[in-house]
Amino acid sequence: MKCTVVGAGAWGTALANLLAENGHQTTLWAFEPDVSESVSAHRENRRFLPGIPLHPELRASSALDLACEGAELVLFAPPSHVLRQVAAQAARWIPETARLVVATKGIERDRLALMTDVVAEEIPGRAIVALSGPSFAIEVAQHLPTAIVAASTDAAAALHTQQALSTSAFRVYTQTDVIGVELGGALKNVMAVATGIVDGLQLGFNARAALITRGLAEMTRLGVKLGAEPATFAGLAGVGDLVLTCTGSLSRNRSVGIEIGRGATLSEVLQGRETVAEGVTTTESAKALAAREGIEMPIVNAVHRVLFEKQPARWALVELMTRDLKGEHE
Repeated sequence: MKCTVVGAGAWGTALANLLAENGHQTTLWAFEPDVSESVSAHRENRRFLPGIPLHPELRASSALDLACEGAELVLFAPPSHVLRQVAAQAARWIPETARLVVATKGIERDRLALMTDVVAEEIPGRAIVALSGPSFAIEVAQHLPTAIVAASTDAAAALHTQQALSTSAFRVYTQTDVIGVELGGALKNVMAVATGIVDGLQLGFNARAALITRGLAEMTRLGVKLGAEPATFAGLAGVGDLVLTCTGSLSRNRSVGIEIGRGATLSEVLQGRETVAEGVTTTESAKALAAREGIEMPIVNAVHRVLFEKQPARWALVELMTRDLKGEHE
């Protein structure tokens, strides 16, 4: 099968390499010319996934038209804030019969759209799959055991994606709850920032466990209001991804939170960072989406106050702990 991966960050590169290892003719499109040159010349993405040797048959290109031409499967993995722009540019070159997979996690800031909705609006009439779950790119590239979810309302498209990506170290489950899978993948990044703040403040394991658990409750409340299935948030794309991102030392979102908890400002934390911490952007989107839907999300609101309203992190925690007392499932 001819496959194209659009977006050559660590995650896109790891997935493109996996497809190539599975015997698919795979092209990795990179916005940055030095990345495509590095992959082509050195079989390594020295900028975003250094130290990982890439499959000799993996191709790289900075020409979007050439990358997408004739593709049977197109997998999108750019940062959430540029997905619409990239999808719109790619639309004219993607064959009508191609299946689309969206591995980007987030909620669009202005329109509050999920990532599969963004791609569906820009490239209509195609089967679309959301790919999400607990998966650090470096561990996927190192062939460490990983399990994720391919969700679509088109069962054939989900099965097609499962078969294309699955290996003995990378297990893909199919799902139909696209909304739940996407929201789980997006909102866990906000909770990871919050957990990092707790860790940066050195508030202990009890606080971390409480925050992760209450964060899951917030994610589920919003998801159910938008039509997701509650069980999805108990699965790989929900609690699985949440625990990984909130506790793993490789989590960019948690590392942002840790620095904030230690007293740095958001601008200081983000300065000089080339990789994207999606939780920062998603905090704004999640707050707006919760307000639109009338859903209470106190952790999201607290993170927003700390990141964007200059509230000291410790004060935000005090406000969370002193809210009106209530039942756990209210």
